[in-house]
Order: sequence, then C-alpha cells, then structure tokens
Amino acid sequence: MSRDLLETFPNPAPERDYVIEHVSPEFTSVCPKTGQPDFATIAFRYIPDQLCVELKSLKLYYVSYRNEGIFYEAVINRILDDLVATLSPRYASVEGEFAVRGGLSSTVTAEYRQE
Repeated sequence: MSRDLLETFPNPAPERDYVIEHVSPEFTSVCPKTGQPDFATIAFRYIPDQLCVELKSLKLYYVSYRNEGIFYEAVINRILDDLVATLSPRYASVEGEFAVRGGLSSTVTAEYRQE
C-alpha cells in the first residue's frame, strides 16, 4: 500500500501520446466488513508524460494490499492516486474487476486527466 514501492524509468518517447496497459489478474485484498478475501483483475492504463512505471515494483505494490482491509471503491481510488502521484501521467485509469462474492460481481473504474 505504500507508494514508496513504486519505481519509475524515463519515458522513451515523451514527445508522443501512447497508451500503456498493465493487467494484473491476481490482485487480492480483504473485505473490511467480513474479513473474507477479495480477488480482482486490476487494469492500469496510462499515457505517460516523463515517467513510466517499472513492472516488478508495480507487482510488489499490488501484493502489499494482500492483507489490507479495504472496500473496492477505496482501493481503486487509492491505487490511482498513488500512481498519479508517482508518474504524473497525461492520462490514467485504474479498473478493478472483482470476482463474484455473494452472487454479485463488481467493476470499479477511476480516471485522471492532466490539466
């Protein structure tokens, strides 16, 4: 959960808008109400400005949520906030597709646009 885990490297083509998408199908956190595990696929899409995220650090950042009691809406918004604070992208979105639990599946998406 610490954005200090996130590492970056210079964007190799900062003069161009292009989309990077990283998908993690093994995200887990814990429901703060029931204590049950929540499983999700997290898709992070962004248009980099000067920096790109290093993938091993992104994986370790996601793993840091494994035992965190946090609602879907909060985790997606926190991930977006941390990635935006680290990368200062031109555009970013984080989408969480959470697995069925109690007969319901949920998808939460948060977006950021550079002003």
